[in-house]
Amino acid sequence: MQEDIYLRAWEKDYKRRGCLWGSATKDLPELAPGSRVLEMGCGDGKTLSAMPNDWRVTAFDISPEALRLCRFSPGSQIAFLLADARRLPFRSESFDAVFAFHVTGHLLLSGREALAKEAARVLDRGGRLFFREFGADDLRAGKGAKVEPRTFRRGGGTLTHYFTESEVAGLFCMLEVRTAGTHRWRMRVRGRDLVRSLVEAVLVKSGGPGTGRRPAGSSKPPPHIGPARRGSIR
Repeated sequence: MQEDIYLRAWEKDYKRRGCLWGSATKDLPELAPGSRVLEMGCGDGKTLSAMPNDWRVTAFDISPEALRLCRFSPGSQIAFLLADARRLPFRSESFDAVFAFHVTGHLLLSGREALAKEAARVLDRGGRLFFREFGADDLRAGKGAKVEPRTFRRGGGTLTHYFTESEVAGLFCMLEVRTAGTHRWRMRVRGRDLVRSLVEAVLVKSGGPGTGRRPAGSSKPPPHIGPARRGSIR
């Protein structure tokens, strides 16, 4: 598939450049201790490194090299897997929270739709999905070769799609939008003030309170995997 060629470009990029992302992600939401958390497309661990140690985290990426480089807080309860966001190897309703930060936008439309369906499927009733991607008015929108509307291929072969708020609601139509907004800030580049734009949303799966808590009295690991060594690549 053509999309698989674009995804393999990430493996080449990580092997060539090493860790691609800088400081830890800021402003993560509060979740109850013991929450079952899935990070989709963990990359080299920018978001993982900011997650509290009392979350029970499963993180995956399509790049083996990204997983090898992955950073995380010592003592974290993390299980790593090599997996594809379009075809998740987890049972339905396995997680209290799903993080989709800068992963959906690296897929073509068909892939984005598959990711959205899979994210909704593995999210437990009342669970929340946290979405973050670049907005349609971001300074990099339009840079590179156009592959689909608002989707561009950069020099290394990776894709980036630039979102609108309404597009996010439509893509995750099986979930309820709790909050959605676009955060903009100015960045000076070569003497010019340009706009960075980030679309952020919180979506909830109906049928529960959306607190991110596991059922009372449950002490078992998430049902999608067996016990794993902390921080091990599976």
